[in-house]
Order: sequence, then C-alpha cells, then structure tokens
Amino acid sequence: MPFNVNTFRASLVTDGARPSLFEVEMRLPPILAGGLLTQNITLRVRASSLPGDGIAPIVVPYFGREIKVAGTRTFPDWSFTIIQDEDFVARKNLELWLNYINGHVTNLRNPLASAASSYQADGYVRQYGKTGTLLRMYQMVGCFPTDVAPIDLDWATGDSIEEYQVTFAYQWWQDVSGETTDVA
Repeated sequence: MPFNVNTFRASLVTDGARPSLFEVEMRLPPILAGGLLTQNITLRVRASSLPGDGIAPIVVPYFGREIKVAGTRTFPDWSFTIIQDEDFVARKNLELWLNYINGHVTNLRNPLASAASSYQADGYVRQYGKTGTLLRMYQMVGCFPTDVAPIDLDWATGDSIEEYQVTFAYQWWQDVSGETTDVA
C-alpha cells in the first residue's frame, strides 16, 4: 500500500522541528566597535531562515544540446525581520554600517572600512528543539548588510509594532553545532 499513516508517524520520532524555536545573533564589524549588535537584536528578530545552499551549473553547448556540469558553490543572501523599538538602536547601527561601506553623499567608502575584515562580521542562527536543546547552529562568515528595508508608516495602523527586513551577503556558512558538512 503506498499510503500508511503509521509509517509516517513513526518517522517523526520527536514530533518534528518547530520553525519558531530559533534565535539570531549578529555581530558588529570592527568599524562599529566589534561587539554584538546589542542584546536586544537577538530578542527582536521575529523571522529568519536557515541558510540555503547550492551549486550553480555550468552550461556547455554541444551540437545544439546543453550539457550541464557542476560549477561554483553559491550562497544566497540571508535575511531576517527585526521588530522595531523606539530606541532605534539596531536600525541606527545598521544604517551606520551601510554608510561606512558607502556614504550617502560622498559615494565613497570610509577609510576605516577599506579592508573587508573591517566591515564584515559573522552572524549566527540557532535552531532549538522543543526541550530547549540546540539542534543546529550555523555561522554565516563575513556578513555585511546589502539592504535595510523601509519601515511602512500608516495612520490607520495603530495596533501593531513596526518591523523591517535586513538582508546580508556573506562569504559562506558553516555548521558550528558540532557536526561537519565538509568532506574534504
């Protein structure tokens, strides 16, 4: 029989992972004092994602046909949604970070951010189990913000809290929860 609910139930030994049991830690780069993006950023990240992974194919044309071979590894951007508080601490730090990379008026990089190591920092996302145990922790190496989304304002929205999305580019991710994914 192709369908057996008991087989499916038995495969979910611990009732499945929950997408709401996570936290994000984003560090500041050396140009912004090198510490955490404040403790409250970890508490205020409402939504995020575990990193994606892929290998871009190289297409080789041959007699009118396309042959695909494995190409370069790709790492899609990493985004998360921040709940805004009236202190604007997280947003001010993110805006300043972007401004060091490229100034609004000057269109130049700040000399303090001339090296990649001065404007890039690591970010972490942790996935927890229902008992609070760490299931997986990913480190996004060499992050820098590429977009701090606008915050929508509306007189008709009096019963909600502002939030906005931040997008980061990064060099690669690695599993730092004790397991390794590299084979070479």
